[in-house]
Amino acid sequence: MQCSELPIAGAFVIDHPPHRDERGTFARAFCQRDLADVGIDVTVRQVNLSLSRTAGTVRGLHVQVPPHHEQKLIRCTRGALIDVIVDLRPESPSYLRVVQVQLIGGDGRSVLVPARCAHGFQSLADDTEALYVVSQFHSPAAERGLRWDDPALGIRWPRPVSSISAKDAAWPLLAEQEPRLRTEMTMRAGALRS
Repeated sequence: MQCSELPIAGAFVIDHPPHRDERGTFARAFCQRDLADVGIDVTVRQVNLSLSRTAGTVRGLHVQVPPHHEQKLIRCTRGALIDVIVDLRPESPSYLRVVQVQLIGGDGRSVLVPARCAHGFQSLADDTEALYVVSQFHSPAAERGLRWDDPALGIRWPRPVSSISAKDAAWPLLAEQEPRLRTEMTMRAGALRS
């Protein structure tokens, strides 16, 4: 396993090179001990699987506010996608920074999204499947989101958007919600370390 830190503090690309032989490949998708050995603590409470039927589908940008904040470990299991992280931690030196990482099914690569960072992705191929390992149970009351096309974020999606949920298309612009998000993301700041 190889971990490479991204320009957002606490965000990593994690590579698990597959073992190849005449039967095919084998790779470890998640190992809490391996991550702990490099200083990454991830508790798993939920595992989600999404399938995006058409290339260009955008899912997100989603985040849960404290105390339901969650880390996510994202892996593309089929197809290809561009994963997007937006840092929403006001105390972070990378506050509001946007990072994009390409994930391809079978490449052994995953992305660790820190708690209190928004996350979304765009499928680059039809029938793209993504597996999410999540550190917290989903809480609808704690869910917030950022608009995929918010000019303040300047996200450059590689494909025209072919599909997006009504909920994701309707998130308010950052300018409309930043004061509230800033307050919600700093709640119990002394107790938050993830």
